[in-house]
Amino acid sequence: MDGGGIFSHLETLEASARKKQREKREHEENVDRMKARIKELRRQRDLLRAKLEVCRSQIVGVKDKTKSGPLTSKATEIQQVLLEWKTESAKELLHVFRLAGLSGKLTKQGVCLCISTAFEGTYLDSYYLDLHIHQPVRILRHSVPPFIPLEHIARKHLQTDIKRFLSVLSNHLNAYAGRKFQADQLQERFAAFLEGHLQGNSLYNLLKFNYGVAGEDQTFPFTAKLTYGDPMSAFPTEVTVACKENSPASMLDMAAVHLPLFQEKSLHEAFHCITTSEENQSPSSLLGLPASSTGVTSDDNTAL
Repeated sequence: MDGGGIFSHLETLEASARKKQREKREHEENVDRMKARIKELRRQRDLLRAKLEVCRSQIVGVKDKTKSGPLTSKATEIQQVLLEWKTESAKELLHVFRLAGLSGKLTKQGVCLCISTAFEGTYLDSYYLDLHIHQPVRILRHSVPPFIPLEHIARKHLQTDIKRFLSVLSNHLNAYAGRKFQADQLQERFAAFLEGHLQGNSLYNLLKFNYGVAGEDQTFPFTAKLTYGDPMSAFPTEVTVACKENSPASMLDMAAVHLPLFQEKSLHEAFHCITTSEENQSPSSLLGLPASSTGVTSDDNTAL
């Protein structure tokens, strides 16, 4: 290696050494800053702990004086501050509820909320929820139907995200109210097309009924079964329309036309389309839908 190469190599080694020294110095400075930050955070933690202990002792003192005799002006002042803080917290919470489409009022223990339900512009039932809003948040009273999974929803969301809790509960209630409203409308407006009453459960997430299209002197050749697999939806996730055994092909074609109506429209609107089309003797004109055999069976092939 000539003299120039040696000097170049030495310069490279020197630059590398300076870089390592600089990195080491920066690392030590970062460590010193982190140590100082940790020390400061610990100091603030200890200060907050001390303040918390003072507040606790003052509150305990207020309670003891309340039991033993008249309050001093200092104790009265502390109680007043606590009361104002609780009131402001409740007002802020009510504001959040109003933003979520709920109404409510302050109570001595927290808030009383009203969850109103509606379906396609029609206002339905309202349900009430009385909450103790300070930790831990508790449900004191409510008018939620027993088949709505209120306890499960509360365990999952009430302590961590009360807005989410109310949103999920409202979705469950609106879906239930919407399903019930559709079933009621069907029986009230189209009883002449139904064979007896709808078969279903309290949650209205499974409905089954026999129906016809003539309105009188009919044999009710169709059987519809609607399953609502999504508890937060008012529309079915699965629909079957079956014809009686040995029904002619024209009946199967007609059932195929009915099927998408039950899937895509509210129950009473679907029936309105079906009965109107039959009065006009044009079943294939329903929504312009082509006949399809999907989900349509005869009774001898249908598992009920």
